[in-house]
This record gives sequence, C-alpha cells and structure tokens, in this order.
Amino acid sequence: MPAPSDRPIRADARANEDKLLAAAARAFTRDGAAATLKQIAKDAGVGIGTLYRRFPTREQLVDATYRYETARLAARTEQLLGELPADRALRAWMSEVLDYLATKHGMADTLKTLLRSDAELSSQTREQLTGAVEGFRIAGITQGVIREDTPATDILMTLAGVTLVAGADHQREQAERLLDLLMDGIAPAHGRCRNTERSAPAPRTEEG
Repeated sequence: MPAPSDRPIRADARANEDKLLAAAARAFTRDGAAATLKQIAKDAGVGIGTLYRRFPTREQLVDATYRYETARLAARTEQLLGELPADRALRAWMSEVLDYLATKHGMADTLKTLLRSDAELSSQTREQLTGAVEGFRIAGITQGVIREDTPATDILMTLAGVTLVAGADHQREQAERLLDLLMDGIAPAHGRCRNTERSAPAPRTEEG
C-alpha cells in the first residue's frame, strides 16, 4: 500500500503511523466530528505524544487518513480478484466503497476544506479509484462476466451517483440494491439500450 507520506521513516514509526491512521478511520466512521485525538491515540495503542509528533494538527491527521483509506481501497483490487470472479470481486469492492464513504462523512467538514484547497488531491483520488475499477473491468472482460463497452469512468460515475442519492447510513440497504442494478447493467447478458438496437413497436390493430 502506498505510504501516507513520501518522507522515509523507520519501520517501527511506520507501524505506529499505520495503527494511528487505521484507528482514525474507525473513529471518524464511528464518531464523526466528535472523534477526539486522545481517543484515536488510545485506540491505536500509542501515546498522544506519538500522534502529535506525526500529525501536529487535526487537519493533517484528516488529510493523511483520507489518503490512507483511498490507497487502501484502491489496493484491494488485486486481493479481491485473487479470491473471487471479477464481477463478484467488483461488487464486493463497491460495498467497501460505501464503508469508505462513511469514513469520509465523519471527516466531512475538515475534508471539504482540504479538497477545496488541494485540487491535486481530488485528481489523485479519482485516478486511484478509476484505476481500481479498470482492474476489475479488464479481468471481467477476460472472464466474460463484464461487458466490453462500458469504460471504468462510467462505472465509477454511476457508483458515485448511487452514493450521492443513497449514501446515508440508514439508506444502506437501498444502496446495496442499487449496486446490484449497476452490476446487472454491466453484465454481458444485459440488453443494450442504444436506439439503433431497439426493436420497433408492434403495429396496433383495430378491433371490431
């Protein structure tokens, strides 16, 4: 998994950083804006001083947690493809995207400011997630379980649409149903919706 920062650090420091970021993701998902740095450090099994040495401000911790979770999600492609057929692997990954968004919602206020001030961060996120979808798509085409004519960007945009209209915790069941519909739409057996391929309606007959 890509490191949250490019700065070289010792193995023990990296382990502490990973524990802090994983604990932060859990805390932001669970407690949202109410998550405290003290509790995050405790959950990670490190002292608060260790947290502040690595992340002097809450904003820096949110930024690193967002990057960490995005990289973790993008890195799941290879693992899931090693466990499941490509279509089922992609569907499982989509459910993990819903969990990922729960973490983002917990950091929403700070994260919005970060994303507004750092256009490159938004671009990197799209690039990483599009690359993950492309991995599933190519494997699915090879296996004959995903149709060839749907770009990864279209799949990701449709997934984003699902999260936009049904991204709240209480909408999880609806979101999962919508994801099933999305998967039906990219399956090879699914009928094309192009105008040139639609059958003309049968002529109506007069009765009596």
